[in-house]
Amino acid sequence: MTTTAPRLGNALARLLILAAALLGTLLAGAAPASAHAALTGSDPKDGAVIAVAPKEVNLTFSEQVAMGTDSIRVLDPSGRRADTGEIRDLCSGSVVRYGVELRAGLPDGTYTVAWQAVSADSHPVAGAFTFSIGAPSATSVAVPEQTAGGGLVGVLYGIARYLSYAGFVVLVGGGAFVLVCWPRGASVRPVQQTVVRGWLTLTGSTLVLLLLRSPYTGSGKLADAFDLAGLKTVLETKTGAALTSRLLLLGAAALFVAVLFGAYTKRTDPKEKKDLAFGLGLGGAVVAAGIAATWALAEHASTGLQPGIAMPVDVLHLLAVAAWLGGLTVLLVALYRAPSVERSAVDRFSKVAFGSVAVLAATGLYQSWRQVGSWSALTGTRYGQLLLVKIGLMAVLVGIAWISRRWTRRLADPAPREADETKAPDTEDEGADKTEALDETPAASDATVAETDPDPAPGTDTDTDTDTDTNTNTNTNGDGDGNGNGNGNAPGTAVIDPDTAPDPERAAQLARQRVAVATARRKRERDADPERTGLRRSVLTEAAVAVVLLAVTTVLTSTEPGRTEEEAGRAGSVSGPAAVPDRPVDIRLPFDTGGVDGKGVVRLSLDPGRTGANALHLFVERPNGKPLDVPEIKVALTLEAKDLGPLPVAPDRIQTGHWSASGVQFPMPGDWKIQVTVRTSDIDQTTIDKNVKIG
Repeated sequence: MTTTAPRLGNALARLLILAAALLGTLLAGAAPASAHAALTGSDPKDGAVIAVAPKEVNLTFSEQVAMGTDSIRVLDPSGRRADTGEIRDLCSGSVVRYGVELRAGLPDGTYTVAWQAVSADSHPVAGAFTFSIGAPSATSVAVPEQTAGGGLVGVLYGIARYLSYAGFVVLVGGGAFVLVCWPRGASVRPVQQTVVRGWLTLTGSTLVLLLLRSPYTGSGKLADAFDLAGLKTVLETKTGAALTSRLLLLGAAALFVAVLFGAYTKRTDPKEKKDLAFGLGLGGAVVAAGIAATWALAEHASTGLQPGIAMPVDVLHLLAVAAWLGGLTVLLVALYRAPSVERSAVDRFSKVAFGSVAVLAATGLYQSWRQVGSWSALTGTRYGQLLLVKIGLMAVLVGIAWISRRWTRRLADPAPREADETKAPDTEDEGADKTEALDETPAASDATVAETDPDPAPGTDTDTDTDTDTNTNTNTNGDGDGNGNGNGNAPGTAVIDPDTAPDPERAAQLARQRVAVATARRKRERDADPERTGLRRSVLTEAAVAVVLLAVTTVLTSTEPGRTEEEAGRAGSVSGPAAVPDRPVDIRLPFDTGGVDGKGVVRLSLDPGRTGANALHLFVERPNGKPLDVPEIKVALTLEAKDLGPLPVAPDRIQTGHWSASGVQFPMPGDWKIQVTVRTSDIDQTTIDKNVKIG
């Protein structure tokens, strides 16, 4: 039969309209929300020089964080603890602030504040800054270069997170596919193996996450994964409770899998099987929703804007992902390993997948609104850029799914019968039709039928001698030797004699040969079906894109949301770092002129960062960190408290993205405003500023 490519139809049009609606309203204006915590202020400020030692050090965060006994450490110039170790909760209303008391009688010098906490969405955050009492001094404290949640432990934790999502998708989606779309698949061994492996993957990765949680949020040392004290501390946290609950629910899921692939497959009474399927569906849905809730209750959805709405939406999002991608995985296994999957099952899954895409679009729209909230965050933050990649992959996946849907419709429509099919089919055609209905083993008659006359008359002597090498003779003379004129052992020949028992080894060999022949015949018939071949290829492509999509989603869940990053940037712009004597200033100034190639960051350095002459360096970079050459850049210095300035500074271009000026004068100490004007074209220009304290 000639195969033609599917044409554009109403199904694709509906999907395109849905995608357009998603993209058009993705980033509508929204109220503030946040997910990862960020340090928005401190007292004393970073780099401050104060005359008298403070009684305590306070830190202010953008959202609620979990603090441990060593979450805030203050170290003197020699590296000894200068704090009492007692964390104080200073939160009031929407202000999230924690502090630690300092010891009395601290000498002058530079002190380092190192902090580490766990944000409300379960991700670790950390940082460090310095302040000085009296005057700055040398310090032996080395700030750790490894970020919170990084290193080998961070990599392993990320892999376990990905595997947990993948296991959940296969377990839940595979079970739903069998119950809703292909009940006969419960008895197909490759399908059983796929779903069981999903359960094993989710269970194993959850155990790994539980063990790695303590070093992931704390020391970063892999050896601490087996620290019982750390494990006990983890179990007392929200994330630890969620992981423990997931393990308990996986016990119930194991029972579901056992019944689905055990008692359910053995039911022969249609009513009993229907009742059991209803019970499995109801119980399985509750368990699946519970497992999905272990993510929603401990991660992004549990904090920020409208958590009461966000958590159920997140559960629906995860279930829709599992129904689509998990079902897709099992369908792929069925198409390659069980070629007799019913066409109606593929058609039913196509409808389930379409519904899942609609749910994903609606829930994904809401989640994006919470985590991004503006066009600038979409394009100017890592979270927004990853979200764009995810949307692009979703669009590709939807397009491939449309092609699969077209192939499915062609499978669902019976092929027209040819004119010669009105005649009685011959034996070979009948065998082919029967073979298509087989699962994985041929009928018993296939393994035992001898290559003789297909319908010998009872009591008839069958003796064929086609050449001198091969004789097939059924004994009729009553001597019982079964040889006649031949040896009775020619390859491919079965001896039929009621008085002589067949050789068991020979019978087993013949059975294996028949199985191999039947399997090869089914494979040829499967590969000869162009519609089924097209569907297999499109589903395989869908699965490949889905793997990449799941990886991007995993990275996205551990990335600071764009809205939080922008809020932290604005807070840092307001407070700014303070410059101190004999300590260079290094500040970052994001800019956007609104034109082509108009986004980037200006890194400004002042050395030594005090009154008198200073060396000024400007580095202009694109958002990806590469140097950006701009036509013009200017600097102005203003001390508003003394009504001094603006004092213009014209830096010289050194090389691509680098400008410098020497002898830049700060005539007196104070809180100076540094304004930087960046021009990226003849008409695109912007001015950005930040205050620094000059001592």
